Amino acid sequence: MAHPKSETANRAAEDIGTVAAEARSRAGEEVRTRAEGAKSSLADEMASVASALKAAAREYDSGSTGSKTFADIAEGLERASDTVRHKSLGAMVSDLNSYARAHPAVFLGGAALLGFAASRFAKTSAEGPSRPAAATASAPSTDTTEFRP
Repeated sequence: MAHPKSETANRAAEDIGTVAAEARSRAGEEVRTRAEGAKSSLADEMASVASALKAAAREYDSGSTGSKTFADIAEGLERASDTVRHKSLGAMVSDLNSYARAHPAVFLGGAALLGFAASRFAKTSAEGPSRPAAATASAPSTDTTEFRP
C-alpha cells in the first residue's frame, strides 16, 4: 500500500509540472505574438522610409547621381521590407547568423552603426521635442556688452 503523504506529494509535483508547462506555453505564445507585431511594424517602417527615398529621388534631375542613389537605396529597402514581412523569425535569425559568420566585419560594423542610431533615437526621444528656432531667436538677449567697431 502506498503511503498517503507520498501520493499527495506526487500529485502536487504533477500539478506543479502541469501548471509550469502551461505557463511556459502561454509565455512562448506571447513572445511569438509580440515578435510578429514588431516584425510587422519594422516592415511597415522600412516601406515608409523607402517611399520617402523614392520621393527624394524624384526631386533630383532624372538620371543624376543623387536620383540613382536614392532610388537604389529605396529599392533595397523595399526588398528588405518584403523579406521581413514574409519570412519567419526563425528563418531570418538563421539567415542573419549565416551572414554574420560569412562577413563578420560587415556584420559588426552594421551592428555598431545600428546601436549608435538606436542610442541617438533613444536620447532624442527622452529629451522631448526641441524648441522652434523662432522661439529661441525671439528671446531677449541678456548680453549687456556694447559692440564697438
